[in-house]
Amino acid sequence: MTEVLVAGPRGFCAGVERAIEIVEMALNLYGPPVYVRKEIVHNRHVVEELRAKGAIFVEAVDEVPEGSLVIFSAHGVAPVVHEETRARRLRVIDATCPLVTKVHLEVHRFMKAGYSIILVGHKDHDEVIGTMGEAPGKIQLVTSVEDAEAVQVPNPDKVMVLTQTTLSVDDTREIVATLRRRFPRLATPPKDDICYATQNRQAAVKELARQADLILVIGSANSSNANRLVEVAQVAGTRAHLIDDVRDISPAWLNGVRAVGVTAAASTPEVLVQQVVEYLREHGARDVREVATVKEDVRFGLPSFADAASPAS
Repeated sequence: MTEVLVAGPRGFCAGVERAIEIVEMALNLYGPPVYVRKEIVHNRHVVEELRAKGAIFVEAVDEVPEGSLVIFSAHGVAPVVHEETRARRLRVIDATCPLVTKVHLEVHRFMKAGYSIILVGHKDHDEVIGTMGEAPGKIQLVTSVEDAEAVQVPNPDKVMVLTQTTLSVDDTREIVATLRRRFPRLATPPKDDICYATQNRQAAVKELARQADLILVIGSANSSNANRLVEVAQVAGTRAHLIDDVRDISPAWLNGVRAVGVTAAASTPEVLVQQVVEYLREHGARDVREVATVKEDVRFGLPSFADAASPAS
């Protein structure tokens, strides 16, 4: 192995940074425990670090003591969850990524206009559950081209497609193309629902795939965008492995490899990237260089913490 190629951009996106900062600020302002519904982001290391600081992660709000503070994860929640928090008089801080919120608002706008909504996404993903909960029983989930071929709507002239933000750009394009062929007047959002960070990280992986013999994607197994990065590399013809951290690397993977590409999912801390790079240096890499495709400068503002001073109403 002669070199390590590190993707740029990689790791934390603006939505993840915002969500983690919200939990840390809540802990500093109100002290532990602070309850978080679901994993704040899909990364085991982030969750464990916040847990050590006093965050308590729960699956449902009925696990949160009445009157306590609860934070919603970056993936968003359905309206019924807000109703549950009001019933339990919980203090709420919403860390939903603004790009996910945008999708939720589009559901209401197009439902009000009489459109059938088709959501492209993965069943049981937290973001998909939250989005479909905006209009229970009225959104059809499509997970594949085959689903897109089979889906039925009452009015083919009034169909709207939305997408989970962390899907593969290429996979989504094929599904949407199938829907557009079936429904020529298919409506799409003003801007792509696939977030800027997902697109940028996939573009960077495609560039890595052109230069590397092996790509290591750092991210947790339940991270949708981490799994998509592996798929993008493999579709490009380059061997790729998803690793949670440096301990998952098998030395056998490096046999006969000239260049190793390294990237990280949008919920992966940079420290894990540096640990992997150091491991590769120790195993023979002489050079490390960044393969930069675009510079990111997106930042999202924080919600009002004043609203968390009193129970939801």
